[in-house]
Amino acid sequence: SGMSAAIDVLHVDDDPSVLDLTEAYLERELDSVAVTSVTDPESALARLDEDAFDCVISDYDMPAMDGLELFDAIPEEYQKIPFVLYTGKGSEEIASDAVSAGVTDELRKETGTGQYAVLANRITNAVQQYRSERELDENRERLSMLCEQSPLGVVEWDESFRFTRVNEAAQGILGYAESEL
Repeated sequence: SGMSAAIDVLHVDDDPSVLDLTEAYLERELDSVAVTSVTDPESALARLDEDAFDCVISDYDMPAMDGLELFDAIPEEYQKIPFVLYTGKGSEEIASDAVSAGVTDELRKETGTGQYAVLANRITNAVQQYRSERELDENRERLSMLCEQSPLGVVEWDESFRFTRVNEAAQGILGYAESEL
């Protein structure tokens, strides 16, 4: 897969045989994957609070709550985790609703084993993007803290050389407030 860290997947489907089969094929397709399988959305929401996951895969057609309702019910702190709607009940309307809702990807269950390679590929791509975005956010936060807390004067400007941010030390050195600059 090219990813160094294991991928922790939460898979939600009301059919235990689908869960077992998908887990077996994902373990075959991905170098390092841990699949946690649950048969109902309420259990999935509870597991999100208990463990860290890199991706959620969910069926659409489930008794108590469909896959899009599950996606909407995910607490805010977990909403950036990739969410793949993996459903046997696929239609253009469901796919459109999934995209509109902000689901990461939608894949229709099909017969044959080729679908698992596609699913594994989509999971890998979504998790790589998620991890890259999370790392970028963390780096931005560290840089921002460094600029704000630095005893040195730090000035940030845009491509037209207009000041966009000036820390306190720079304001003291330059003799102007950030709003004046």
